[in-house]
Amino acid sequence: MMHIDCASPVACAILWNWGRILGVDIMGVALGLVLPMWERPPTGGAPSWVEVREMACRAEELGADTVWLADEILWRVPDWPGPAGWWDCLTMAGAVAASTSTVNVGSWVMSAAQHKPGMIARAAESLDEISGGRFILGLGAGHGGGATSFGFDTDRAVPRYLEALEILVPLLRGDGPVTFTGEFHHATDAEVRPRGPRPGRVPLMMGGHSPKTMTAAARYADIWSAFATTSSLPEAFAPMTDQLDRICTSIERDPQSIGRSIGVFVEPDSSRLAEQLDLGVPITGSTAQIIDTLAGFADVGVTRVEIHPLPHTMDALEKLAPVYEALT
Repeated sequence: MMHIDCASPVACAILWNWGRILGVDIMGVALGLVLPMWERPPTGGAPSWVEVREMACRAEELGADTVWLADEILWRVPDWPGPAGWWDCLTMAGAVAASTSTVNVGSWVMSAAQHKPGMIARAAESLDEISGGRFILGLGAGHGGGATSFGFDTDRAVPRYLEALEILVPLLRGDGPVTFTGEFHHATDAEVRPRGPRPGRVPLMMGGHSPKTMTAAARYADIWSAFATTSSLPEAFAPMTDQLDRICTSIERDPQSIGRSIGVFVEPDSSRLAEQLDLGVPITGSTAQIIDTLAGFADVGVTRVEIHPLPHTMDALEKLAPVYEALT
């Protein structure tokens, strides 16, 4: 666990805020909540805005570090009864930011396949302004989950993503105007104006499961992000955090200087929904067992855990209230 030290009250406040963002806190692991954004299989019922807002506000009351909004369009999974659509990430993020006051609000994660890099930087500044300096820009390469249907190019997703960073990162950090010409993206004298309350300092979280995307995160990100594919248990992510350590060392970055965020599925009851939806092994059991499992993420080098409850409802969040209260 990283120790936060400071010589003055002002310096301590700044370090403490960044410690929250990276996931460096007294308990060792910061807990976030992934908000419901999609038509839930198997019923297909969509969460209302009222439900999204109430869950965000309840997460804030429980001490969650961040509430996250996914950036997806449309999923068509063969084993599901029909397509599942998603509310728009940026629209909902602005509404959630305006409806909360202390919890961080983040994109989980914005798709570089369906947004131009300069516009991502502009959106991040606007959302940081709306939230009063609470926005975390989560970013990833994206995939074909509905993007192709809406006219976006999804071939060579990783090269497109890596090239987008040549525009997005300097714009986000205030190193403009930016001029760049590449195979997929270009910008001419681009500059983000106006700036929000943290010009050049909006935290950047970058998703990465492959060596190329993990290396990009090690170069540019404040936080590296991954999510459960076959298992939500801590030991499933130890090889990834070890790999991130090696990548950081190879590019001469202190491995302890980058936060590590893991998205997991948590079932506080016996719904067996993860099994039905083929979401891998969830975190489940009694409240004490769930707390113990989540606390175990610190042992594999994880600093943040983002909880996706199953089912994705207020009732499930209330069942997890003792977990948040114990670990935040």
